[in-house]
This record gives sequence, C-alpha cells and structure tokens, in this order.
Amino acid sequence: MPTIEDVAKLAGLSPATISRVINNHPYVSQEKKDIVAKAMKELGYVPNSNAQRLRRQKTETIAVLIQRIANPFFSQLVESMDIIADRNNYKLLICQTNNDKEKELKYLNLLKTKQIDAVIFASIENEWSIVEGFLKYGPIIFCNDFAETAPVPIVCLDQYKGSYIGTKHLIDRGYKRLSYCGGSKATCLSRDRRAGFMAAVKEAGLNVSDQWLFKDALTIDDGKQILREIASMDNRPDAIFTGSDEVAAGLITEAKRHGITVPNDLGVLGFDDQPIAELVEPGITTIHQPVRKIGIKAMDVMIDILVSKKKLEHQFIQLPFHLVVRESTR
Repeated sequence: MPTIEDVAKLAGLSPATISRVINNHPYVSQEKKDIVAKAMKELGYVPNSNAQRLRRQKTETIAVLIQRIANPFFSQLVESMDIIADRNNYKLLICQTNNDKEKELKYLNLLKTKQIDAVIFASIENEWSIVEGFLKYGPIIFCNDFAETAPVPIVCLDQYKGSYIGTKHLIDRGYKRLSYCGGSKATCLSRDRRAGFMAAVKEAGLNVSDQWLFKDALTIDDGKQILREIASMDNRPDAIFTGSDEVAAGLITEAKRHGITVPNDLGVLGFDDQPIAELVEPGITTIHQPVRKIGIKAMDVMIDILVSKKKLEHQFIQLPFHLVVRESTR
C-alpha cells in the first residue's frame, strides 16, 4: 500500500507539501497540486480519511497543567477556570505534574494526538525550547508561571515587584537579618521573586548569609523543616520571606515547638493570601494574589483564541496585587 512518503518521492516534493495539498491548504500553487494529483493517481494512493477527520477533530477540552492539586492556590485557580470553561461549553482537564518533566510531556502529547484542543500552563517544568514544538498541534498560553521567551499570551503578576514590596515591608518593620526560601525550580517566576528580594535587601545595605537562602520549599512540611534548620543555627535570621502561605504556616507551627516567637524572634512573610493565612495563629502577613481573577482572565484569553482562531502573539497581561499585613510581622 503506497504511503505519503511514496507520493512525495514520485512527485519530487516534501511529505509536508503532499500533506498540505491533501488537506486543501490555501498556500499551495496549482502546479504543485497537479503534480501531487498525478503522483497519487499513478500510485493509487488514497488519503486516510480517518486521519484527516482526526486532524479536524475538536474535543472542546482544555488542559491546565498545575504543580500540585493539594496546593490551595492551584485549587482556586482551576475552579475559576472551570466556571468560565463550562459557561462556554468547554471541559477542563486538570493535569498534575508534581514537578515531573516527563509527566508534563505526556500531558502535552494529548495535544499532539488531538485528545485536547489547547493547553494552559499554570506551572512549567521543561524548557520552552522543548515545549515550543507542540504549538503546531494547538494553542498554548501561560498563567502564573511562564516562559519569558514564549511567543504566546502570559497572564501573571509582576513577581519581582511583589517580592520587593514584601521584603521592603520586613525591612521597614525593623528586621535586618533576612532569610529567603523559594520554589523548586529556576523558572521565570522563581527568578523574579528572588531578584525582587535581593534588590530590596541591597537597597537597604543589608547582607544575606548563604545559609539563610533556602530552595525546594512548597509545602507545610517544607516550612517545618526550614524552621528546624533555622533553630539549629548559631546566627539566625530574624525574618523570612517564603514563597507561599503553606510554607509560612509550617514555619509558624514549628516555631512554637522550638520556643521561637513570631513575630518578635522571627518575622514571617507569606505569598498568595490563601485561606490558611487567616487561620493560623498568628495570622500571616502576605502578598495577596487575585487567584480567581488570574484563572478567569487566562481562560477568557484561551477561549477567545479557540473561537476566533486568533494567531498567538507574545503579550504580558499583568493583574494587580497588594500587601496584606497581619500578625506574623511586627
């Protein structure tokens, strides 16, 4: 049975050109169409109608890639996305990557095999150079986390500014020995947050000990572990910037067990303003992210792309945020 490669060889054209002719691509010359038709007739080649239908198939399903479902930030984000998707007759497929690059690629293959129509990255594990090839199979956009060079819409916050404002708050409240803990990977989000922290520290003329810099902090248990490390230090920080309210809650809980008072012995700053920030004692000073608005805006952007078949373009859509002061800082 002849293949598309056989037709390409006989016609003296590339398989991609043969595919464009078969699928009635508008930018193929009549001359090439005639050459392909002649080669197909000579070989008795018949296009696979099932494959063609698969290429045209729409699933009305949008995948959103997140780090952890258990993280309240992502739960709120996905919930708001689902409301907008359902309102527009789209389904949402929630894909938890757990910081696993291979797992992320498996989900992206759903786009390649036409099992989903589009992908929204709320967290990203692989380099953009690896992800970029999947754009040929459907639209991809970012929200929250992002790849800076990606030629697609990005819905996010100014993480640098948020981190700077939070760190400046700690300094203005009299803290001098500042610690920082960030996420698990060198994404643009993590990079910008750390840069904002370091800018505020440098501006104040303060120094940060290397042993006060932590990474891979995502959960309450991570926060507890960081506090245990701080408690064992001879030269302890007097305040810590955390990448999430979960980590901050873990720090505060463990501090009580070690006789470290928050905020007097240790100021604690969170990020996100999750519900847990108001439930722990003392309440967590944090950067409020409009999580639901981020999810709604990202889904609105994606549905507009799918419905209007707009060409993807690089743009930053930044939403506002603000500092919420509670009792974990003095």
